[in-house]
Amino acid sequence: MKQVKSLVLAGLLAFAPTMAMNGPAFAQDNAAVAAPAAETVAAPADSAAPAATVAAPPRMKPTEGIGMPKPGEITLQEQFTSTGKSARWLHDVMLLPLITLISILVLVLMLYVMVRYRRSANPVPSKTSHNTFIEVIWTVVPVIILLVIAVPSIGLLADQYKPAPKDALTVKVTGYQWYWGYEYPDAGIPEFVSNMLTKEQAKAGGEPFQLAVDNRLVLPAGRPVKLIITAADVIHSFAVPSLWVKMDAVPGRLNEKSFTIEEPGVYYGQCSELCGARHGFMPIAIEALPPEQFDQWVLSQGGKLQNGTAAPDGPMGPQQGSSLPAPPSGDIGNNAL
Repeated sequence: MKQVKSLVLAGLLAFAPTMAMNGPAFAQDNAAVAAPAAETVAAPADSAAPAATVAAPPRMKPTEGIGMPKPGEITLQEQFTSTGKSARWLHDVMLLPLITLISILVLVLMLYVMVRYRRSANPVPSKTSHNTFIEVIWTVVPVIILLVIAVPSIGLLADQYKPAPKDALTVKVTGYQWYWGYEYPDAGIPEFVSNMLTKEQAKAGGEPFQLAVDNRLVLPAGRPVKLIITAADVIHSFAVPSLWVKMDAVPGRLNEKSFTIEEPGVYYGQCSELCGARHGFMPIAIEALPPEQFDQWVLSQGGKLQNGTAAPDGPMGPQQGSSLPAPPSGDIGNNAL
């Protein structure tokens, strides 16, 4: 009998710590079950209060040929930032003419040498090994050409990586497989994601297929913008050709790109770094609004303006100022293969 009592006592002592640890867990589970019930009871009282809302501006329609490729276009897209305009001038006015002239000159010299110094026309080859005048020419002229190109090129490089001003709007851009996420830390707007629209949705909205998205990156026109670009999984690249913006999104690293969009409009881009099977289906759409409409959009998303104005309490208007639905779960916009 004593042995049985000893075994029972030993068993109780063995299970006592487990029971003590499970006690708080049971209490938390009960509290978690009770919490929704309490919220359900309190909900009608809250919903009875009038909710102030800020209407989002209407979704901007894109303009054909602006912010997107043009049919038959063989040069750079029309630029809408100061660095983009400088880069296009350097490309169209300086580099292309120089490349064309040098190519024609080399071709003419090759044809002249082939004809003038062929074996039948010149049976006794020249034994000249040096010509000081020619050597000076083909040394000095390329140096001058490179110096002429270097001056605007170095200035353009400096402008592209110039730090953003203190009053610039900061937006965090995160690349995912295979969509983009946008967050506005300055305005207090949490991250939302941007997926490609289906062909039917893009056509209904009057937008180019494989460039149109459900939730655009909304930015102000005429104000400096600073993008903090990163990635959550693999290397992506945030590129918008008409704004001269291209920056790699690298996991664990924050890259910065600053610019000012000169005109309101919708500007399209794409991921420009091979990032997996759906790389070709993660477009970028930037909606540049006039400053007043951008402030209205910020308030409609529950954010606050840089001057301290905050959105009123209550549910906000629809995101992006549009009732356009996100792509359905089995469709291309949600990255289904």
